[in-house]
Amino acid sequence: MKVAIIGAGMTRFDRPRRELQEEMVAEAMKNMLEDMPNLEIKDIDAAVYSYFSDHLEQQLCFHWIIHDYLGLSGKPGYRVESGGATPIDALINAYMYIKSGIFKVVLAAGWEKMGEVDTAKVNEFIAMASDTDWDFMVGGYYNGYYAALEVRRMHLYGDTIEDLALISVKNHNNATYNPYAQWRARHGTGKITVEDVYKSRLIAYPYRTMNIAEISDGAAVMLLASEEVARKYTDTPVWITGVGLGNDSMRPGDRTGNPAWLGLYPEDEAVWPDYEPKPLTPYPEMANFGAFRYAADMAYKMAGIENPVKDLDLVEIFNPYDGVEISAYEDLRFVKRGEGKKLIREGVTERWGELPVNVSGGLYGQGHPVGATSLGQAVVLFWQLREEISRKWGSRNAQIQNPRRALIHGHGGTGCQAGVVIMER
Repeated sequence: MKVAIIGAGMTRFDRPRRELQEEMVAEAMKNMLEDMPNLEIKDIDAAVYSYFSDHLEQQLCFHWIIHDYLGLSGKPGYRVESGGATPIDALINAYMYIKSGIFKVVLAAGWEKMGEVDTAKVNEFIAMASDTDWDFMVGGYYNGYYAALEVRRMHLYGDTIEDLALISVKNHNNATYNPYAQWRARHGTGKITVEDVYKSRLIAYPYRTMNIAEISDGAAVMLLASEEVARKYTDTPVWITGVGLGNDSMRPGDRTGNPAWLGLYPEDEAVWPDYEPKPLTPYPEMANFGAFRYAADMAYKMAGIENPVKDLDLVEIFNPYDGVEISAYEDLRFVKRGEGKKLIREGVTERWGELPVNVSGGLYGQGHPVGATSLGQAVVLFWQLREEISRKWGSRNAQIQNPRRALIHGHGGTGCQAGVVIMER
């Protein structure tokens, strides 16, 4: 049974937004329903909900409130939660519901409202997705974790702060075309340069404020349907042809000696500098994300993808920090291990390049309301594949020409859990 995405919508991501969470989700639903005149709420069989933290609004089981607010009482609805991977997991759960034959039309809805809590408290709540018995007790915050992982990449592969700045410039400038993007809402449509990145405040070397995701409020929704009913609601469905999930150790330091990975990827294990002692498990180690690789390989096999750079037309990567995007280039098999930096240096992943990555602006361009983040990125891919960006964004320059196939990636923690979905028109 084939599964289609038949509708998608989102709010502008921003901080703060004054609406209630249920009002943001309703706004995203309205954005979707504008393009779906044949759909009634009663046609939705079930819903899968995505939000990261109960702490931000001090409300347990918020999805019950959302479910009722959308008029879905009586229908099945439940929440998934896996850190930053929550929205990609919600999308995959909705897909599996339909693939199983249990339901024909399933809603995936995600949101987060982070703007009513100060930045320090938000970071504390996010850090609770680390190991609170070990990492958190010694001052563990994700800025520090990811900074350490990127310093490791610099040591092993020669990544530079200029490479990170080039990623930042690409994504921030992409966001200037996107009216749903937090960066554009705050800073307008002016372009930035590498020098602007270098001038931004240092957070944890090598990361500055312009290398790091935005704290955001926002919501996004996608509606999935079986092949049997999809064309009742749209003439231009986007098909999900591959899905994948992966997992890894919660504590990155454990990845240097995790026998579960030993021998799985010998070609990557062989890439190791002579000047550094080789650990028990040289891949993924701390410089790469094995969960990304595992999820991607599963999705590629389902979708029949053999050469991602040639077979994909655009990609959205969950990039809370610039170095994650460079690593993902390798772990998603765009290039060999250690060569991710070449893609940004050579312009391959620019909007006009061979494989555009994060035309939405990514997590610090479009924004990062955790429960909605990768769903929002998937909404952008949906509009791109249907060639609706000119209408949705009001910019012909932002539409990728004749896209046929796209990849959406999401992950949680320090790459502890990952998901990949292949979308085709």
